[in-house]
This record gives sequence, structure tokens and C-alpha cells, in this order.
Amino acid sequence: MKLKYCRIQGKELAANTGIGKGIFSMLHQMVTNGEMSGEDADLFLEIDAWFADVLPWPPQCKRQEKVICYFKMENTEMMMKMVKPMMWLLDRYDHPYYVVYTNSPGEIVYEDDYQVVVKVDDNVVIEDVQAGWGPAGET
Repeated sequence: MKLKYCRIQGKELAANTGIGKGIFSMLHQMVTNGEMSGEDADLFLEIDAWFADVLPWPPQCKRQEKVICYFKMENTEMMMKMVKPMMWLLDRYDHPYYVVYTNSPGEIVYEDDYQVVVKVDDNVVIEDVQAGWGPAGET
């Protein structure tokens, strides 16, 4: 199966979306809160500056709309080389994160060569766990 999109997000939820914060938000917060400093902070800020120069800044993100971003897998070879050191920083500081791959990110409201911006779905459905989902006789 060929996967189309990738997102690195944390366990902490962003107030405006209710979705796990993206990798840039997590690392910015770590620098701002003084959890990361010195060479590690410099490394992140250098990578962040590279992305700011190379990656278009979607208008929906500038306006802080209820959106999240995914990298396009088809054009991300160079970007993923830059993302790996950021993931290493999260690991170094024991900051948990998830790497999410999907072919169905939701309603795309912005797209460029490297990323898509997806509207956050407000209609999240929470269902009860079905009875007897485990092996027979176990609860």
C-alpha cells in the first residue's frame, strides 16, 4: 500500500483544534518553556528557519483556523531528512509523539507541492466498546 500523507503529533492537544500538537508546535513550546536550550535549541531553530524558507506558509495556519497539516509522502524526501533531527530531539527529551500515516486526512483546504492543510472535523463520534470483542470467554 502506498501511503500519501504523514503527520508527527504529540499527546498534548492543541486548544484551537483538539488534535495532538504538531512537531513544530511541540518543539517551539519546549524552547519557549526552557525545556530545551543551547545547541539543541539552536538545532531546532535552524531547522525551523529552513522550513520557513522552503515551505509555503498556508493562509489557514496564519489565521490559526481549525486545521492541521500533513506532509505529502511523494515529495518529502528532503523534508523528512530535516524532520528526523527534530524527532531525535523529541526522543532526547523523552517527549512522546506519534507518526501518523493516512490516505484519508479529511477535507483538504490548502495544498502545495509538499503539504496539505486539512479542516478539523468537529463531528467526532465516540462509541461504546462493543461487548465481547476479545477471545471467547474472556471479558
